[in-house]
Amino acid sequence: MNAALRQTLTPARRACGSLSVRVMEEVCVLRCSGALWLPAHGTLVAGDLHLEKGSAYAARGQMLPPYDSRATLDRLEAEIAELRPGRVVLLGDSFHDSRSVGRMATDDRGRLERLAQGRDWIWLEGNHDRGALEIERALAATLSRGDFERLAGLPGRVAPELEVGALYLTHEPAAVPRSGEVAGHLHPCARVAAHARTVRRACFVTDGKRLILPAFGAFTGGLNVLDPAVASLFGEPPLVAALGRDRVHALAWESLV
Repeated sequence: MNAALRQTLTPARRACGSLSVRVMEEVCVLRCSGALWLPAHGTLVAGDLHLEKGSAYAARGQMLPPYDSRATLDRLEAEIAELRPGRVVLLGDSFHDSRSVGRMATDDRGRLERLAQGRDWIWLEGNHDRGALEIERALAATLSRGDFERLAGLPGRVAPELEVGALYLTHEPAAVPRSGEVAGHLHPCARVAAHARTVRRACFVTDGKRLILPAFGAFTGGLNVLDPAVASLFGEPPLVAALGRDRVHALAWESLV
């Protein structure tokens, strides 16, 4: 990362181990959980939860432990308890497929209701969960004449994208970005070689103009940031902020493998 970019981003360590940077002059706190905290707007953002991915694989005969939704909601609940956001935005692919909501345990659905209570809860549409959200909206339409964003079995509302201050929240990063774009979808990961071994961690990626979040879900894979699908989105080497056990680590682009 060059000196001009470093000065623009002004990364700063927070007490909790998170990193604070600026994207289009908006303070963005990159949390150790992989969530994004926008303190000026009281908004917590998380991408790619992929709830019920384990049960989706089980339905196809690939047995994964059926605890991914619970583990993901545990992490989300911890972030909400600490930060007390007035608004929560989920960046899309919150559910793994169109039938995920129906497969959720009653306790997990009840927990979503409790987490959303008293705050603005917004589901952005992703390529995996668009069908699930459309089903929820269709069911809601048969129950009442609520507005188009109303959902049947889930709290909150649905939107294709959302503006928060100077930031533009969406699911999939565009080839030609809108200034302030905050997106998920790609599940970026960073690989670093050190002490005769290679370490791979989910990460944030930003150049101060756009920001890509890591996947928040427990069973999500990752794409190396050096892959052209990620690297080509930035005109110059961006800041890579990798998730550690108790802190977010700013990594030099040239250190990645």
